[in-house]
Amino acid sequence: MSSLYLTHARIVLPDSVLEDSALLIEDGFIKAIEPQTVRGATMLDMRGQTLLPGLIDVHCDAIEKEAEPRSKVLFPLDFAVAQVDRRNAAAGIMTPYHALSFSNSEWGVRNNETAARVVRAIRAFRGQGLVDNRVHCRYEITDAAALPVLERLLEEGAVDLLSVMDHSPGQGQFKSLESYVQYMMGNHAYSRDEAEQVAREKLQSRDGAAERVKVLLAHAQGRGVPTASHDDDTVQRVVAMRSLGVSMSEFPINLDTAKAAVSCGLPTVLGAPNILRGQSQSGSMRAIDAVRAGVAGILCSDYQPSTLIAAAFLVAAHTDLTLPQAVALVTANPADACRLNDRGRVAVGLRADLVAVTLLRDLPMVTHAWSAGRLVFSSHYRVPVRQMAPELVPA
Repeated sequence: MSSLYLTHARIVLPDSVLEDSALLIEDGFIKAIEPQTVRGATMLDMRGQTLLPGLIDVHCDAIEKEAEPRSKVLFPLDFAVAQVDRRNAAAGIMTPYHALSFSNSEWGVRNNETAARVVRAIRAFRGQGLVDNRVHCRYEITDAAALPVLERLLEEGAVDLLSVMDHSPGQGQFKSLESYVQYMMGNHAYSRDEAEQVAREKLQSRDGAAERVKVLLAHAQGRGVPTASHDDDTVQRVVAMRSLGVSMSEFPINLDTAKAAVSCGLPTVLGAPNILRGQSQSGSMRAIDAVRAGVAGILCSDYQPSTLIAAAFLVAAHTDLTLPQAVALVTANPADACRLNDRGRVAVGLRADLVAVTLLRDLPMVTHAWSAGRLVFSSHYRVPVRQMAPELVPA
């Protein structure tokens, strides 16, 4: 039996914070909080550290940049998965859902065949890495060819979360044709002619999308896989997606849509980079406004794992949420939405997925991370770092 006794820690519980407290880990689980007696355990002094549950990230596509760091430059997939695994451990994310888009042959890693290979590479790596790597498959509804690919992955048990998205121009994230063309030119090195051609094809391919979405969501839900809608931009769309059984609303475009999602019982998923920057990259709703309005259920790192812990502490500092409530946005709430009953809280009997954080001039830095009681990351800061720049703090 392996035991670790963490002492003098500031521990964030689901509804309170314990100062100068202690926690006992045994065989990968939280054995006791403030135990009366401890025998034979390794002791670690956590003085000056805040102890949180391990973070759970329901949506991050950083794996795509690891696999394709430049347009049309693909790295070996086992290498890419190993690198993003390390990034998540250092960010305190003990349960990352790697988001892979299936968008036919629009660009490199989002090609259906390549995306499926990445999914299988993540599954092959699971159990060997530092954290509990999971798969979030994103279905672009304008792509009929992706449907059978995703159905096969579901049958293989390779999908842990499925979302449906519509990135055709004129709605959702791309409110105009020009915004879509500029995105494709800037992010994927397309010429204007190529980007406009893809846009035309995407609009034409919306025929039959509603039926494909219905079929795929039913398939996923039949296998117990949580499902989500993406970039909901109207109340009507939220209601329609809810009727199809989705259990999350990712990146609602505006406050009315977020309120509609919450009223339908759907937790909203908002981006931590949006919190950190104080604005959306696509001109949509500010995530901090959704938090203040009480319609933010979950924060995800979206594309940058390191933003998740920073966003939680920013929320605690700049809204009415307590630290436990802010931490729940990146731990307990995503655990509940993804039906992970064994993690997401500091509580006796749960997995010892834990993260220790030190505040260096208000900037939260991960010093230790444990995945099921196994130390997977540690660091030591000898000198203070520069205080967070004022422009990074939401107004």
